[in-house]
Amino acid sequence: MKYRSILLFGAPGVGKGTQGKILGVIPNFFHCACGDVFRNLRADSPLGRTFIEYSGRGQLVPDEPTIELWRHFIENNTKAGRFHPETDTLVLDGIPRNVHQAKILKNTLNVTAVFYMKSSDEEKLVARIQRRAIKENRLDDANLSVIRDRLHVYENETKPVLKFYGRHLVHRINADQKPAKVLADILRHATKK
Repeated sequence: MKYRSILLFGAPGVGKGTQGKILGVIPNFFHCACGDVFRNLRADSPLGRTFIEYSGRGQLVPDEPTIELWRHFIENNTKAGRFHPETDTLVLDGIPRNVHQAKILKNTLNVTAVFYMKSSDEEKLVARIQRRAIKENRLDDANLSVIRDRLHVYENETKPVLKFYGRHLVHRINADQKPAKVLADILRHATKK
């Protein structure tokens, strides 16, 4: 079965997590933030150590462990009755992170929309990420050089995913607006069948 999915897409700090959390409480939407799944791993587990190693340098965790972790998360939430694949739309934030992951997930995801959240102010993104590091105790967001590396990785590795899915699925969203307006723009397209 292919999961009906929408992707929240954009640079680190653009507000994907904020929008995903809101969408996740709306009936028939299930939010999965891959970064949060990684951060909830035990730091002394093999996958937890891998996450810390890569995220501490601003790099993406290799594709295979990322996809494996994501599949386990979806399966566990399906078994627990939190995600209902027959009726829910999967809201993905942070996966796929590159074209290779998008190809791996091609037979698993039925992507109906990609919400490309774009900010015109990179310094505003950096400030958001730094605030988030303090507020949420996210060590991978604390170092300015790591933040710059993450933004560079996004431009080079993640942004090409937009081309993979094609223009017909991509909806540009102005992420510099108030969060409520961003949500309204997303919902206008996400609730179309």
